[in-house]
Amino acid sequence: MSKAPFRADHVGSFLRPKALLDARARFKEGTIDAAALREAEDEAIRGVVRMQEELGLQGITDGEFRRSYFHTDFLLQLDGVEEAGGTQVKFHQHGGKELEYAPPVMKVTGKVRHARSIQRRDYEFLASCTTRLAKVTIPSPTMLHFRGGRDAIDEAAYPELEQFYDDVAAAYRAEIADLAEAGCRYLQLDDTNLAYLCDETQRANARARGMDPDALPRLYARIINDSIRDRPADMVACVHLCRGNFRSSWAAEGGYEPVAEVLFNELAVDGYFLEYDDPRSGDFAPLRHVPEGKRVVLGLVTTKLGQLETAEHIKERIDEAARHLSLDQMALSPQCGFSSTVHGNDVSFAQQEAKLRLVVEVARDVWGEL
Repeated sequence: MSKAPFRADHVGSFLRPKALLDARARFKEGTIDAAALREAEDEAIRGVVRMQEELGLQGITDGEFRRSYFHTDFLLQLDGVEEAGGTQVKFHQHGGKELEYAPPVMKVTGKVRHARSIQRRDYEFLASCTTRLAKVTIPSPTMLHFRGGRDAIDEAAYPELEQFYDDVAAAYRAEIADLAEAGCRYLQLDDTNLAYLCDETQRANARARGMDPDALPRLYARIINDSIRDRPADMVACVHLCRGNFRSSWAAEGGYEPVAEVLFNELAVDGYFLEYDDPRSGDFAPLRHVPEGKRVVLGLVTTKLGQLETAEHIKERIDEAARHLSLDQMALSPQCGFSSTVHGNDVSFAQQEAKLRLVVEVARDVWGEL
């Protein structure tokens, strides 16, 4: 596997260093300007790039250090999209604790348009910091639909949802074309919704919003496919499925079986980053649906707990997965980012680095190259 996703890879976000959090706080207070904040972000990104390179990783991200949330900072730069409060959700933690949290909900108040570059400048800076492959992570286009449904999409702008789906895909195509022109060849779409559709509670919530959870996987595959269809032939596009990642907690559970056939056979991506760090993600049987030519990055190392897994345990799990999918089609990563929001998970910087090092070491042992 000489191209992305790599044998040892990662989802993208990293814990924010204190200097960056302090700069963000000062910017919010008005004591520094946007230029000074960007300088602090640049310095922090140089540091996290060095960390990734020193560990031996081949796909390099900026840690999502310029964002507060993995999705809102991107989506709000599209015309016609606004933030409209949050939807109260019970997030679950290991040990049976629950965390009340209201993730931001995007509301479509007008025609969705790509009026400006969103990630190009950030990509160009990242690419200037590394000789390895710079990866851009952006939220899936489905994030503009699932959490709010029809009620979050202005009927005056979109009396029919088909035009909304078309406009969202067109906006994404414009952004991806802009990134491609800048040189980006590794793109990841972060999607919570396909994973949420594996959870019975989330499926019931979707019905309450007027949606058919059995029909949504195929609709979402179509929207994503329309969004990435014009990418260059040498641009790798992957999707990461996440069941929620806020301060070491999650919002959904359940194996991939309800979405597996559509996910693996109708979604026209090159690879999948899948959570498989504990029983809430189900077993590996859904991997039997993966066709030849596609790659699955097994998220076997958790980012939610600081305790370090053993190499032996990870290898045993890879062997289990290999009963359903060729070893040559697999790779290894942490299960999610370490900081999908600016708040970060309840792990230390040393634990974050140790988990990434474990991924690299196990990948070398299993596949012999990265």
